[in-house]
Amino acid sequence: MDLSTTYMGLKLKNPLVPSASPLSKDLATIKRLEDAGASAVVLYSLFEEQISFEAAELDHFLTQGTESYAEALSYFPQVEEYNLGPEEYLEHIRKAKEATDIPIIASLNGVSTGGWTGYAKKMQDAGADALELNIYFLSTDSKRDGREIENLYRSVLKAVKASVTIPVAMKLSPYFSSLAHMIELLDQDGADGFVLFNRFYQPDLDLESLEVNPGVVLSNSSDLRLPLRWIAILYGRVEAGLAGSTGVHTAEDAIKMMMAGADIAQMCAALLLNGPQVIGKVLADMKKWMEANEYESIRQMQGSMSQKSVAEPAAFERANYMKALNNFRTSGSR
Repeated sequence: MDLSTTYMGLKLKNPLVPSASPLSKDLATIKRLEDAGASAVVLYSLFEEQISFEAAELDHFLTQGTESYAEALSYFPQVEEYNLGPEEYLEHIRKAKEATDIPIIASLNGVSTGGWTGYAKKMQDAGADALELNIYFLSTDSKRDGREIENLYRSVLKAVKASVTIPVAMKLSPYFSSLAHMIELLDQDGADGFVLFNRFYQPDLDLESLEVNPGVVLSNSSDLRLPLRWIAILYGRVEAGLAGSTGVHTAEDAIKMMMAGADIAQMCAALLLNGPQVIGKVLADMKKWMEANEYESIRQMQGSMSQKSVAEPAAFERANYMKALNNFRTSGSR
């Protein structure tokens, strides 16, 4: 059974890749992920704030609207409260490369253009096999239009691509007015891969303390549908590789990602909940399913249920909305 795949030019033994998470902070855990069957590991992110916290441009992005409420500034931790600093992060890449035989993908998280993007080159020099560029930006300024926000993403990508030769993936959110067009532009700008999607952490309200609480809600398999839909739409339309992220918990989830057209399926919540050993179970279950359904390789199934391959391409578009509502109403009336 051939589970191998290729993502951004990286030859991988299977499509299961742990995404950026606290698990990759510990070298021993990275080894456990490899031993469990992970074909590559995405390290936790190095944040722009750790590199250029005093930069005026970054300060502009981070403090929009906070002048009205002084307590809002408390949402941004001091530099020392983040993960390991820049130099420690680079050393972590070196140690991870020495300790493993799988590709190590570094992660750089930021929101502005500036000198911090130069750390992409340092990550490459430290031994990273690829880079995941995570632009986590929530625009709250009503005077900034969509074109300006799109240009911000493009500018950061171009700055990073100009400084490295290793592959660069863009980890995106689905919150663009025309996601397909945005991805097409980034594809033209040289993105080597797209990770769909970044789950923005949403605040909650504490009704006892009357405070806004930031928090993490882990995904489940039902969250798979959003990236599944867009990977199926984008397959065959972009040159870059496609990584399905969010909602990959089981073998069935990973297989669906492959059939939609993904090159890899990134896992996070399932690993945090069940530990690295869940990778081995998912791989074993994938092999069983493939054998039972007469698939010999991952390559054979990739894109087989993408929009360009299915009998009803409209199933991924508006027509499916009306059909789903009608079917729900019909079944509910019985």
